[in-house]
Amino acid sequence: YFARALPQSRWQPSDIDPRALRSIAAYAEAMQVPNVLPPILLDVSQGWETWGGILPATLDLLVSINLMHISEFCCTQGLFKGAGVLLKPGGVLFTYG
Repeated sequence: YFARALPQSRWQPSDIDPRALRSIAAYAEAMQVPNVLPPILLDVSQGWETWGGILPATLDLLVSINLMHISEFCCTQGLFKGAGVLLKPGGVLFTYG
């Protein structure tokens, strides 16, 4: 939905579950959205350095959907720590769920 609504943006989906990564890839392929990158395995409880090679202060937006209410508190802490490093000045962390 976001990729179609914001075609000028590049989207990097991620998940910690390999089965979910396969599902994300299949859905993105079926939707034929060219601005969606292949999904990556990402564990937000680990340091931002492990988040797929994203460099500090390079993201305009970081979207987290259905993470905080179903994961351990260390994941929420990791999300906010990582966002603090990876977002550009004025960048936005959007959370839902």
